[in-house]
Amino acid sequence: MADPILIDDPADPRLHDYTGLTDVELRRRREPAEGLFIAEGEKVIRRARQAGYRMRSMMLSAKWIDVMRDVIEEETAPVYAVTPGLAEQVTGYHVHRGALASMRREPLPDAATLLAAARRVAVLESVNDHTNIGAIFRSAAALGMDAVLLSPDCADPLYRRSVKVSMGAVFSVPYARAESWPQGLDAVREAGFSLLALTPDARATTMDDAAPHRRERVALMLGAEGEGLSRQALAAADEWVRIPMAHGVDSLNVGAAAAVAFYAVVTGRPRD
Repeated sequence: MADPILIDDPADPRLHDYTGLTDVELRRRREPAEGLFIAEGEKVIRRARQAGYRMRSMMLSAKWIDVMRDVIEEETAPVYAVTPGLAEQVTGYHVHRGALASMRREPLPDAATLLAAARRVAVLESVNDHTNIGAIFRSAAALGMDAVLLSPDCADPLYRRSVKVSMGAVFSVPYARAESWPQGLDAVREAGFSLLALTPDARATTMDDAAPHRRERVALMLGAEGEGLSRQALAAADEWVRIPMAHGVDSLNVGAAAAVAFYAVVTGRPRD
C-alpha cells in the first residue's frame, strides 16, 4: 500500500510527470521520450490498470483519496495528495476530475505482428487531432474492429486528450505505427487484407455495394479531417468506398465517418 504523501509545493520534483499538461507540443515530445502517459479521472485510471499498464504515481485532491482507496491499497507507486489549487498550478488547468495518474508506456508491436492477429483493421493516415484519434478508437472498440495501424505522423493515442475522449478505449484496441508511409501499406496487402480507402469521391463504391463485412480480411483507410487521404494512399488502395450522403452534405467528420464505416466493415447493413 502506498500511503498518500502530502505535497504543498508546486515545484516539488516528485510532481514532474504532471507539469505543463496544457503544453501540447512539449507533452507530445516528453511523454514518449520519458516512457509515460497521463490517465485522467477515476474510470480512465482504472481502465489503464485493467489493461495492464503499470503506474508510476498518482496525484489526487483530498476528496478523491477515499474514491481511489482500493487502488491506493493495491499500488506500490507513490500517491501524492494535493489541493485543487496546487494541482492547477502544476498542470496548467483546473483538474475537474481531481485524479491523475502517470502510467508507464509499453512497447508497441510491429505492424506485421499486429496484422497477423486481426481480420478487421482501421488504417489511419495523418490523423493528427487528438480528439479525432480518441473518437476513432472509441468507435473501433465499441464496434468490434480488431486493431488500428497508424501512419508515422498520426497523433498519439496515449496523449491525455485522446485517452479522455476515448473513455479509455485506447487501452482496448491493439495498435501499431507503420515505420514508413505509404510503403507501410505493402505489409497490409501482404498480410492478405483488402485495402479499402474511405473517400467522399463520387467515383467510389458505396459501402453497401462494397460489402466489406463479407470479405475475409479488410483494412479500412481513413485520412485527416478536411484533407482526407493523400493521393499516394488512394493510389495504394484496392478499392475506394464511400458513405452515401443526403441533403447536400458532402462528408462527415472523420470520427463520425469512422463509426459508420466500422459498422459496415464488421456487420454490414441489416437485411430484411
